[in-house]
Amino acid sequence: MIDPFGRRVDYLRVSVTDRCDFRCAYCMSEDMTFLPKAEVLSLEELERLCRTFIDLGVRKMRITGGEPLVRRNVMWLFEQLGRQLDNGRLDELTVTTNGSQLTRHAADLYACGVRRINVSLDTLNPDKFLAITRWGKFDRVMAGIDAAQAAGLAVKINTVAVRDFNEDEIDRMIAWCGERGLDMTLIEAMPMGDIGLNRADQHLALSDVRQDLAQRWTLQPSDHKTGGPASYVTVAETGRRLGFITPLSHNFCESCNRVRLTCTGTLFMCLGQDDAADLRTPLRASSDDEVLAQAIHAAIARKPKGHDFIIDRNVANPAVARHMSVTGG
Repeated sequence: MIDPFGRRVDYLRVSVTDRCDFRCAYCMSEDMTFLPKAEVLSLEELERLCRTFIDLGVRKMRITGGEPLVRRNVMWLFEQLGRQLDNGRLDELTVTTNGSQLTRHAADLYACGVRRINVSLDTLNPDKFLAITRWGKFDRVMAGIDAAQAAGLAVKINTVAVRDFNEDEIDRMIAWCGERGLDMTLIEAMPMGDIGLNRADQHLALSDVRQDLAQRWTLQPSDHKTGGPASYVTVAETGRRLGFITPLSHNFCESCNRVRLTCTGTLFMCLGQDDAADLRTPLRASSDDEVLAQAIHAAIARKPKGHDFIIDRNVANPAVARHMSVTGG
């Protein structure tokens, strides 16, 4: 699949649910209204969509949410997609999780062919963790990371940098990741969905953070790539990688190779744009995968050059109305 700007689309992120057992303050409001179950695709329908994307050239797939591991029987989908790893049609299957369900599922994920996961963790302070997640249990996430490493999964920590919340903790988290043998990625908070706050109050430019870190850590250039938008350095003192995802301070759209599928069968060609394609209708209208393939090709032909994320204190509305949990990270 080639988009209008010559970029090969070979990476699909699949949100299997918009539901989550946390209510992270930069992601959603505390009194979220989630999708009616009738609008959500069955796991069998999601598997058929994923298989069609693989037929069209997708080589890497990431399962996201909401929190993907809260979906009932979700391991069945991992088992089916694991078979695509076994037959060589898929190169990698990964997952982004808040870590709350890993004590239950880490070993099964490894058995299905998952070899690395991203765990969202924004602080090592249990009180601040509860404040930012609202409902999260810090000890449970720590136990989940332990279980993932014990199962053989490589764990990368995803940390959203939030002004006046965790900017004074980044050094500690880099050191902790080094002690645990974990890579880490810092992410700028993205202006998606109404969270009852001015997004400009949360924004922390990672270009400034990186300059500050370089005064205390030796940040060595790295050409490491995972298929996502992060640019990496190696922290010489720990030997671990540190990534930066900078949709606001440094646009990374020129190399975008991914699209996002929601649990309703809606395909977003860009996280930061509202244009989307309905795949649920052709999915349910015909058992012929060619009809699906045509709808996907038509959507890829509309993939935009880049997103419209901006941070402006004078602009109260978010850049994109939907919450991150709808599209998936």
